[in-house]
Amino acid sequence: MIGGGVVGLSATVALLRRGIDVRCYEPGIPMGERSVGDTRIFRLAHAYPDMVELAARARTLFSEWSELAGAALVDETGTVVSGAGAREWAAAMAAAGAAHELVEPGSSLLRLPATTFAGPALVDPAGGVIRVDRIRSFLVAGAGNRLRQARVDALEETIAGVRVVSGPDADTFDTALICAGAGTSALAAGVGIDTPSALEHHLRVSFPIRPGAPEPLQCWITGESAGVLGTYQHRAAEGSWAVGGEIGAALVGWEGGRQAAERASLEVLTAYVAEHLPFVEPRPVATVYCAHHPDLGDGLRFVRRGRILAMYGENLMKFAPLLGETLAVACADGSTPGNAGPS
Repeated sequence: MIGGGVVGLSATVALLRRGIDVRCYEPGIPMGERSVGDTRIFRLAHAYPDMVELAARARTLFSEWSELAGAALVDETGTVVSGAGAREWAAAMAAAGAAHELVEPGSSLLRLPATTFAGPALVDPAGGVIRVDRIRSFLVAGAGNRLRQARVDALEETIAGVRVVSGPDADTFDTALICAGAGTSALAAGVGIDTPSALEHHLRVSFPIRPGAPEPLQCWITGESAGVLGTYQHRAAEGSWAVGGEIGAALVGWEGGRQAAERASLEVLTAYVAEHLPFVEPRPVATVYCAHHPDLGDGLRFVRRGRILAMYGENLMKFAPLLGETLAVACADGSTPGNAGPS
């Protein structure tokens, strides 16, 4: 297992539960890169029926994880998707048989940090806040001593298996799974697997929630409309509201550097809060940084070459338990899972 983010750890734990020995390589803090942060959004809502169905399966598995962890891993507050794309997402949910409502701003079904916005709004009652802090503890404990703090420098398929080179050490395994986030492209290219390599800087900023905000606030995904950027928003640490968004490639391009991208993101998101979220104070109190692939969007992609399987995508946290089970099966039997989402 190459990568100790939420996908790699989920697959590691799923393999161990099947009685299969595994080693998970992670050079830094587990779930400290693209899985960083203490909260994320869970939603059934997607633009594609197959993704809605997969999210529903993942939600059932999250409940099983919660029982094993002894704590709820998803706070069921609901998720709202607003803007021009809401009708398309509603159609996908209808096709998948998922419960939802399509309403206009001002509906009694909405509990958001703003009362005016571009409608309509899709209400996903199964959505909520993923407690990443609890998931991290649960998965790290489950992986135990199979989690190795080491960087993988190269992979090579040999007659004996897959040779994994880590510094001066090299070990051979029956199979290998690459799910190393931003590092996936370089490792996969070394064994002839092509995956997206473009990266962007991304910043999520938390702001204090003002007294009098509706409770419990729903997670909120806003589509771009009338010059207002598309965002994702949810309750983060107690009393704070996290806001992230696509603020434009010119501001967050990889070549411009992390510091410039963070400054630009902070400025744009703070201005957005000041103008559009009356129940949120435009005073940054925390940030979460990660690198992401700008062109992937929602979707799951799997590519195999011989005994080596690579997995990539965006917004993967909400599929974590399902991806763990799916990838464990693929590692055990040599299969390649089917892609999902946009083709």
